[in-house]
Amino acid sequence: MTTTDIAREAQSQELSPRSSGTLPAVSSGSLSAYLDTVQRIPVLTREEEVMLFSEFGCTGDVDAARRIVMSHLRYVIYVARGYQGYGLPLEDLIQQGNIGLMKSVKKFSLEHKVRLVSFAVHWIKAEIHEYILRNWKIVKVATTKAQRKLFFNLRKQKERLGWFSQEEAERVAEDLGVKPREVIEMEARLQGADEAFDVVRAEEGDVAPSWYLTEGSDEDPASQVEMAEEADAHMAGLAVALESLDDRSRDIVESRWLGESKVTLKELAAKYEVSLERVRQIEAKALQTMQPLVATA
Repeated sequence: MTTTDIAREAQSQELSPRSSGTLPAVSSGSLSAYLDTVQRIPVLTREEEVMLFSEFGCTGDVDAARRIVMSHLRYVIYVARGYQGYGLPLEDLIQQGNIGLMKSVKKFSLEHKVRLVSFAVHWIKAEIHEYILRNWKIVKVATTKAQRKLFFNLRKQKERLGWFSQEEAERVAEDLGVKPREVIEMEARLQGADEAFDVVRAEEGDVAPSWYLTEGSDEDPASQVEMAEEADAHMAGLAVALESLDDRSRDIVESRWLGESKVTLKELAAKYEVSLERVRQIEAKALQTMQPLVATA
């Protein structure tokens, strides 16, 4: 659906015009009242929109910016309703969309030669997308650009195709410009559901993860993940630190500290035809150089 369609559909829902000086609040208890209030706010004409943006751009008139935002709240509602299938409260989707709308007003320029709604719809969707990705599951399901594209488009594809075969996954991947492997991975993520660590009311046959995962701080799953992440970060920092050394210094450090068997200073002195003291100096300087790089990893 184009922004023109969105504008036409939202404007068709307008009730009797009534101006308002403050931004209506969105809450679950007053959602109906909010929707009714927003639909009563009159839509700006092109001339009014240009005039208000001119005032806002030249003088920073906050009242002009408020009138612009107020007149476009109906479009946020219309866009937000399209994301109700993700199981999140409509009022929260609207609130996030309003943030995107206000950002678009700040970024908009009359030089774009388009109405604000055409520009704002992308900012509104971006804020709603980010909110959905943060809150749809406990574990974030999409972090890369390709995963985000799949998350918001794969559901539409699955309504027609059900479970993907390899051929269907390849076709969807081609349509969305991603790899088939990423399609299959995202499908698995969408099918997975959050599971409570402890079952409050256990039915017969229910098994909670807390029943079979090991106990104790040393074997706690969260602690294991944390330690693994710390180890990965340390190894990444170590690799960066080693890259900062010259070839001789790197070889001395690796031979002395990172090999299966520790090479002696005497062996390294013979290898590089220098004194034992010189090898010790090179080693100390290399470790001093590496320390801040490893510490900040």
